Amino acid sequence: MLLFAVDIKTAGSLSLLVSLPIMLVAFARYSRDRSFAVLGANLRFTMIMAAGSIAGAVLGVLLLGVLSELVLIPALAVILLVSAVKLARHD
Repeated sequence: MLLFAVDIKTAGSLSLLVSLPIMLVAFARYSRDRSFAVLGANLRFTMIMAAGSIAGAVLGVLLLGVLSELVLIPALAVILLVSAVKLARHD
């Protein structure tokens, strides 16, 4: 968004488009070597993460139609900064 000066909808769509091939290759590879077995061992955590991901996607789509980019971009920046700080502090 900031680097190429595109609107938030275009940036989000392009991000998904670029990520899709990577996710498909990773899914195929992890399926082959049975790495997904860990998800079954942590089913509660997996379900919570999946529910949060779906809820976040739905909320994001709804907010994109209601709020302007002037609100969404700073909100996204704050979320990313908080996530980065939490990740940096994680042991």
